[in-house]
Amino acid sequence: MTRQLPWRLADAPDAPFPPAETALRQPDGLLAVGGDLHPLRLLNAYAGGIFPWFSEGEPILWWSPDPRMVFRTDGVRLSSRFRRQLRGSTWEVTADTAFSQVMRACASAPRPGQDGTWISPAMVDAYSQLHDLGFAHSFEVWDRQALVGGIYGVAIGAMFFGESMFSGESGGSKVALAALARTLNDWGWPLIDAQVQNPHLLRMGAEHLPRAAFLQQVRSAVQAPGREGAWTRPVGRVPAADFAEE
Repeated sequence: MTRQLPWRLADAPDAPFPPAETALRQPDGLLAVGGDLHPLRLLNAYAGGIFPWFSEGEPILWWSPDPRMVFRTDGVRLSSRFRRQLRGSTWEVTADTAFSQVMRACASAPRPGQDGTWISPAMVDAYSQLHDLGFAHSFEVWDRQALVGGIYGVAIGAMFFGESMFSGESGGSKVALAALARTLNDWGWPLIDAQVQNPHLLRMGAEHLPRAAFLQQVRSAVQAPGREGAWTRPVGRVPAADFAEE
């Protein structure tokens, strides 16, 4: 079932979203417009398989594309060449020690084929609120005191919804993603949502999941016990060289 126009959201932050299955086919996945970035609205969106994506100056647009790009938490691949490079690396990985810094680095990272960024100051503020509430998390890759890579996203129950990642030095985002995936796999979490197709992600093991199957898994995972609050202590400080082995 699809509709001709995107749903206009009511003003109340707890206003319901339409079912993700009713998203438009063109443009693929556009579901709703309007509302705000209140933490409650964002959490309701993600729990329903929906995410915001819009440029500064546009109304807020909400999406649920079909198919969905995902990683199995045991399916992130690093090339043999890159793993060899990591054997002598002195980089280290932490979690939730520099959330806003990671977001701002993602916002400023150049992306082929894109002018500007969807990570506006309003987005940084909104997700920083989610971070303070224990629902948004970052993994950081450090070369001593320099931040050389990172990834951030939203966690509800046992489901992680990836938002963006960056490399300050070559390979930084790969290490951040690998660390996130290994951590979640150790916790028994099944998936990382990667939203939309990206050739780089496909090379690292991402796969397409039909929206119906994705939504089924999300609705189950968000009801499972999660890990709210900071992940700094449970993750610790992990040497990047740990990811040199398959």
